[in-house]
Amino acid sequence: PTLAIAAFPMIEQITHGVFLEIRLSRPPVNALNFELLDALVQAVEQAPSTGAKGIVLSGGAKVFSGGLDVPYLLGCSDAELKACWSRFFDAARAIAGSPVPVVAAIAGHNPAGGCVLALCCDYRVMADGPFRIGLNETQVGLIVPDAIQYLLHRIVGTYRAERMVVAGAMIESRKAFDLGIVDELVAQENVVEAALAWLTGIAKLPQGPMLATRAIARADIIEALNSFNTVEMEVFMQGWYSEETQTVLHGLFAKKPAAI
Repeated sequence: PTLAIAAFPMIEQITHGVFLEIRLSRPPVNALNFELLDALVQAVEQAPSTGAKGIVLSGGAKVFSGGLDVPYLLGCSDAELKACWSRFFDAARAIAGSPVPVVAAIAGHNPAGGCVLALCCDYRVMADGPFRIGLNETQVGLIVPDAIQYLLHRIVGTYRAERMVVAGAMIESRKAFDLGIVDELVAQENVVEAALAWLTGIAKLPQGPMLATRAIARADIIEALNSFNTVEMEVFMQGWYSEETQTVLHGLFAKKPAAI
């Protein structure tokens, strides 16, 4: 069946029968700005109403997403900066709270904000090879909020997650698979196919009981993401404007286009 889907900027939508692939499309590294995040929120939230029984979230061939767009954020006003970070959390909540399963198809590197989006998905397929994934925020001078740390805690355990987020560790796909951060490794060109195969298997189950059980199992993720409130945003903003963080971020911008 053909799904009735709306067009959004910086997003490609590809139908695969009853499943919808939402592909980030902001070259060169799908760096997340407000417009892309806003499009992603709308695409994910509208997908079930089109008849989609599952979503594949994909990105670039070499980089799923480089995370938040640093040069863009450095040029934002206070209000614009808050709006972008808020929309980032909206995107995370939309994925985590989707009434239909969402699978991340990760064909390349996936640091920071891109990793967060993937951690919000039901299942993660990643390319087998020298591709890295992780929450590397501390390496660029940023605090990792508790809500984001929780996404990793629930997969690898509190102590191991602590070691990873404090160090800002980026690990290769094979290690990520061993730790359970990604669920499946396949050839780079097969990540979307493998994601669709997982959705096909889930779709064979009685849908009412499966979806209700899924909602119960994932309620903790929603609760964690909803805990990021105005107070935590202010703390984050203070950290963003600190001299140390600004020095690191401007240093990244001076070297090359950067994302976090």
